[in-house]
Amino acid sequence: MCRWAAYRGNPLYLEELVSSPAHSLIEQSHCASRAKTATNGDGFGIAWYGDHPEPGRYRDILPAWSDCNLRSLARQIKSPLFLAHVRAATNGGTRRDNCHPFVHGRWSFMHNGQIAGFDRIRRRMEASLSDALFNTRTGTTDSELLFLMALEMGLAEDPLGAMARTIAVVEQLSLDQQFDPLVRFTAAFSDGDTLYAVRYATDHRPPTLYAAPMGGRTGHCLVSEPLNDDVDAWMEIPDGSAVTVSEAGMSTVGFAPHGLAEAA
Repeated sequence: MCRWAAYRGNPLYLEELVSSPAHSLIEQSHCASRAKTATNGDGFGIAWYGDHPEPGRYRDILPAWSDCNLRSLARQIKSPLFLAHVRAATNGGTRRDNCHPFVHGRWSFMHNGQIAGFDRIRRRMEASLSDALFNTRTGTTDSELLFLMALEMGLAEDPLGAMARTIAVVEQLSLDQQFDPLVRFTAAFSDGDTLYAVRYATDHRPPTLYAAPMGGRTGHCLVSEPLNDDVDAWMEIPDGSAVTVSEAGMSTVGFAPHGLAEAA
């Protein structure tokens, strides 16, 4: 399982999540405390928003703790919205185009979780993509494919609905292949204005997700595990939830796959 952190609020330096806290994302890359695997050394990535609609991005296959460039960039880059990820590979080899976050236009996406039987339904998942989106696929992970499917299903117009339709299709494809569906999905994604996150699992055992206020009156960070020992500051997001962080602050609603008939 991977670890990630995302933020929206007043501009702050990436190091305030990535490298400075006692349990920063870099620390979690080799000593995660709330994951099945303590080490997340199969690459890392950051995506941040600045003066342009599309995000900047830096990814590499080195473990996050061993890349001096990451610490330097995190100390210098200041942003009101960014995503950061350290990877423990479950699907796809250790290569740069399999490292999160994935980006397309103004959208960025990162994921912690897995699709059981992915190899058995991958081609059918790919078949749901238009030629234009299929041709943008550069890696081999289930995460990138989920992101492209969500784009196909209307991410730009209905972000949370598109994710719900995407997971519904994946679960139905598993049933069509006559095995029990299992999707574990804790993801963050953004269009550069609003930050979204979803925590969901078919078996009600999703990867962890926590939230805490940061960066002004309406700012919040979302993380796989708390960045410090201030337990009162961190709220665990329940299974079956979708989070929105915008100029109005943070809100949480229920989340479940739906819209199967429309999406299939």
